[in-house]
Amino acid sequence: MTDHQPSPNPPGVEHSADERFCAAALPRIRNFMLILGPVLCVAAWVTFGLRSALGFLLGCVIAYLNFQWLKSGVSGLADRVTNTGKPQSSKGIVARFLLRYVLLGVAAYAILTSFPASLRGLFAGLFLPVGAIVCEAFYELYAAFRRDGSGQD
Repeated sequence: MTDHQPSPNPPGVEHSADERFCAAALPRIRNFMLILGPVLCVAAWVTFGLRSALGFLLGCVIAYLNFQWLKSGVSGLADRVTNTGKPQSSKGIVARFLLRYVLLGVAAYAILTSFPASLRGLFAGLFLPVGAIVCEAFYELYAAFRRDGSGQD
């Protein structure tokens, strides 16, 4: 096996193709969010008008930031528990956790007081990760059927 490519894993740790596929799920979900957000924002603008689309856009931005902060918070917490990698400060983890909810509350209050018609768009935009996860589920289903159809295990 001289043509075996070096693994990015630590020595002695090999990951199967399935593990690598599953490990790439979070970046794929993030990419689905980056695609779905603008596409659905344009659809909201065409269907419901500019104010609802702006509320939807704000909801998408908050949902995306929430997803990123949650991901980094969970990895920071895992690093703290396992003492591997670069440890995150517990104050930073808690601050980011609380900041997500403060940001959501401030955005909802600002929209409610200035543009009440945009509030429904904001709440709809907060569901952006759900749409991205549904897209990921369909992608994984497609990949499983394609893998089964090609005769690979």
